[in-house]
Amino acid sequence: MDREFLDDLFRTAVAAADPARAIAAHLPAKPRGRTVVVGAGKASALMAAAFERLWDGPLTGLVVTRYGYGAPTRQIEIVEAAHPVPDEAGYLAARRIMAQVHGLGADDLVVALISGGGSALLPAPGPGMSFEDEQAVNRALLGSGMPIGVMNLVRNELSAIKGGRLAALAAPARVATLIVSDVPGDDPSLVASGPTVPIAGSRSEVRHLVALHGLALPPAATALLAGPDNSPPRPDDPRFARNSVRIIASSALSLDAAAQRAAQRGIPAHILSDAVEGEARDVARVFAALAREIRLRNRPFTRPALLLSGGETTVTVRGQGRGGRNAEFLLAFAIAIDGLDGISALAADTDGIDGSEDNAGAVADGTTAARMRAAGIDPRAALALNDAYTAFNAIGDLVVTGPTGTNVNDFRAILVR
Repeated sequence: MDREFLDDLFRTAVAAADPARAIAAHLPAKPRGRTVVVGAGKASALMAAAFERLWDGPLTGLVVTRYGYGAPTRQIEIVEAAHPVPDEAGYLAARRIMAQVHGLGADDLVVALISGGGSALLPAPGPGMSFEDEQAVNRALLGSGMPIGVMNLVRNELSAIKGGRLAALAAPARVATLIVSDVPGDDPSLVASGPTVPIAGSRSEVRHLVALHGLALPPAATALLAGPDNSPPRPDDPRFARNSVRIIASSALSLDAAAQRAAQRGIPAHILSDAVEGEARDVARVFAALAREIRLRNRPFTRPALLLSGGETTVTVRGQGRGGRNAEFLLAFAIAIDGLDGISALAADTDGIDGSEDNAGAVADGTTAARMRAAGIDPRAALALNDAYTAFNAIGDLVVTGPTGTNVNDFRAILVR
């Protein structure tokens, strides 16, 4: 297995998404009044620390990040909270953030530091809903297999802070949003469910999506969706006229960096897409078929070839096993290339945490499934139980980095020798 090569590419991709390096080129113009920094996400603490170092002037603020993702700051308070299911720390932080931007004037500036994971870290239940209702909504969404864009449409309709509502609350202050994107296609309204970026959606559309996916919501959420329109503000709302939005790091930029690194090491790279979505095991079978075609028939790319992709797959939970979408992708991939030499792959989340486990992802090759069987694990049974973590842990092929401080979503590299 070409593990060292694949690990090197992953480190390169993560480094390209370093918010401390990216934020310097995107500082907003200074205001005549106050500067208030708010934010949420897995990269928000490092973003806050970098902003403090670069900002020449007084500021105050608060950002919320995942437990274990904090960073030292002097003026911006860092709060750590739970992800992917919200906890009370995130709930209280969201209320404090809303209070900090309320009552600002036209001469004031709100800097919003937003990154992936911010949706769960900013729980603010909509009218008639409790915090426990929002937790139940998150659990239902996480097990639904819905694409991230669809999940966020639902979240926006059931929130008091998402879908541009935080920016509307800050008006008439100017809001400058700096985003580390973890969503396919880098739509800023989808990152952290867009607390400062309005999204074009409707209540009737969300009701249709909930019914289509058979999503079981708590009664208070169902009642809110059935009641008077609570849709977030529209993108053309005049309160947003002076606001700005900048994507400062993304999957596309990280894939470019990995491709350049591979070229330096003599391996031609092909970026398939930075916006791959779909059921993890299904995407894996498609990618495995492509890798097999290259290995056996030298088409559509000639060997050696490196296939790179990003985006966010989903997992429909069927069993009670352990694992995230990257490990599940790779387990299905390993089964599909079982016994075939010359193919190796890495799939990992750039935030360092695959789902809710302690690994970023895993690595695999044509011997992976056989080694799992030798360790007493049936890889197909493990896949059926969503137990990819256990399977890869048994053979020592998890990728463990710890929290990286950034998040531009999944990174997949498939090498065909």
